[in-house]
Amino acid sequence: MKTDYSIGPARESDAPGIMKLLSQVLEIHAAARPDIFISGTTKYTAEEVKKIINDEKTPVYTAVDGGGNVLGYAICELKEMPRSQNIVPFRYLYIDDLCVDESQRGRHIGREIFEYVKSEAKKAGVYEITLNVWEGNPRAKAFYEALGFTPQKYVMEMIL
Repeated sequence: MKTDYSIGPARESDAPGIMKLLSQVLEIHAAARPDIFISGTTKYTAEEVKKIINDEKTPVYTAVDGGGNVLGYAICELKEMPRSQNIVPFRYLYIDDLCVDESQRGRHIGREIFEYVKSEAKKAGVYEITLNVWEGNPRAKAFYEALGFTPQKYVMEMIL
């Protein structure tokens, strides 16, 4: 598939574009769960995004067009299952956040970013890739299911 963008490790210059997309993601969550998420905010500040980009334990990958516009990103964390007498220790890659600009959705950019993440995870020798999907975001759930993700566990709540 011919594309007009490239996918690779994020650079600090990608931070403003990532911030724009973090805002888009937050608004989806705030619409679904205004009891938890605060509209008009973002998960990270611009300085935190730059720090994350420069931390080898939190790889960030972006899809960027020829004009330097960030079309999508994946913020990841390399983690290890803590040693325990009842759990096999292993390394895994956690996708903390994956977003494609709302104006670019439907172009399979998210799938291509994920395939890049998966390739990098294999190179890093991790056992699995995990992520969380909030209830109230059926498009995200369907997207991840189409990529082959299956439930590992359920976090349940009772609002009092």
